[in-house]
Amino acid sequence: MKVTLPRTLAAAATATLLAIAPTQAAGASTGLPESTGNPPVTASPEMTEAMQRDLDLTAAQVQDRVAHDEAGSDLADRFEDILGDEFAGAWLDADQHLVVAVTDAKETNRIRALGATPRVVERSADDLAALMAALDRTARPSPSQVTGWYVDVETNEVVIEALPDARGAAQRFVRSAGADADTIRIEITTDKPQLFYDVRGGDAYYPGSSRCSIGFSVNGGFVTAGHCGGVGTTTRGYNQVTQGVVRGSRFPGNDYAWVEVNSNWTPTPLVNRYSGSQTVTVAGSAEAAVGASVCRSGSTTGWRCGTIQAKNQTVNYPQGSVSGLTRTTACAEGGDSGGSWLAGQQAQGVTSGGSGNCTVGGTTYFQPIWPILSAYGRTLVTSGGGGTPPPTGCSSYPNVYSGSLSGTGSYQFQPNGSYFYSSRSGTHQGCLSGPSTADFDLYLQRWNGSSWVTVASSTGSTSSETISYNGSTGYYRYVVYSYSGSGSYTLGIRVP
Repeated sequence: MKVTLPRTLAAAATATLLAIAPTQAAGASTGLPESTGNPPVTASPEMTEAMQRDLDLTAAQVQDRVAHDEAGSDLADRFEDILGDEFAGAWLDADQHLVVAVTDAKETNRIRALGATPRVVERSADDLAALMAALDRTARPSPSQVTGWYVDVETNEVVIEALPDARGAAQRFVRSAGADADTIRIEITTDKPQLFYDVRGGDAYYPGSSRCSIGFSVNGGFVTAGHCGGVGTTTRGYNQVTQGVVRGSRFPGNDYAWVEVNSNWTPTPLVNRYSGSQTVTVAGSAEAAVGASVCRSGSTTGWRCGTIQAKNQTVNYPQGSVSGLTRTTACAEGGDSGGSWLAGQQAQGVTSGGSGNCTVGGTTYFQPIWPILSAYGRTLVTSGGGGTPPPTGCSSYPNVYSGSLSGTGSYQFQPNGSYFYSSRSGTHQGCLSGPSTADFDLYLQRWNGSSWVTVASSTGSTSSETISYNGSTGYYRYVVYSYSGSGSYTLGIRVP
């Protein structure tokens, strides 16, 4: 269910201290408090692993560095109190040794006595802060010319970052602030900072002029409902920031889509529970049975739960019928379309549509997640663990068959012109991949004792079709049919 703006809520459906000079006279006042005897500072296993990877350190070097960083940072804070107005900043050098900038050369001996390296400079920290404040009070230059400004304590300057060919704009910015140009360094950069946002299931996003909900993060973006927008539709996030483009969309027949996000957005394994800052971490995609509890997240009605009533339902919407949906007792409303469905931490699917609302209750249908991932070769972003990822691409199915159709109206039975027997009840999955210049359809048929009956179909406008059908034991066959065009195809089959 999608809602058109303006919003309408229709009822639809983390220590070893730095070296202290041992020659300090007993009883001399350092201005520092006595040791507190706190335990050594250590890095967590996760932080250790990341620092080993990103800083090229051994595990022992990580722990040593973290301890030095902590002690140096603490000592830097204390020097700010000790030196007062003469303090001009402090930093750790490449060896994690503390360097302290000071405007009064008389303070250098005290700085050395306390285990740091002094550096005499012209401007105090307060002077530099005043320069920053002057820039901050001035009308902002265009971000297409000047991308930022900061205090560089090591050079005792304020730095303005400007894009190529924008030095003049940076100089005008300095003059407008009334700042002394000798105190500011202009650096040319090609970096263009942008904000970063998380992709999170259940959050709102805006395809065109409508509002829908994110389903689940996948590699490169997220999956959602197909009826929310066709291929090429541009999307904005919950905050109205440009987000991505719909790269694949199917509706009717199926109701799924995937959106490729830009570099400002990071897919995460999280789903919004709409309860404070609470989220659910997606662990996998194990399929829940009929009768199991299931919960959904959507941008209109938040977190709602119910039970699974049936699978593989065909719903005949006014806009077109959709097959292979799962029927539930959870409620939903307009704008919840595309949102996440979870059984525990296992992804189940994305909201399609329904009837009723969250005041009187109702029935809601979701498009199962597995056909979506298969159709577009996407993988869920998860915390790890939980169900087995579905296949990505028809050739990865356990049973793969090939064929060729001669032209419009031609068809073939599979496997190999025949049929197969399923000795167990469960989910049948079929994946068809044909030529881009043709429109092939896929049907699953079951023998009812006297004739073949189509129990599931996928009839989109391309030759990439998927079927997911929950069936009982019996004889089955697939039919690959050319609605238009000819060429070779691959059919992947998964049986219960």
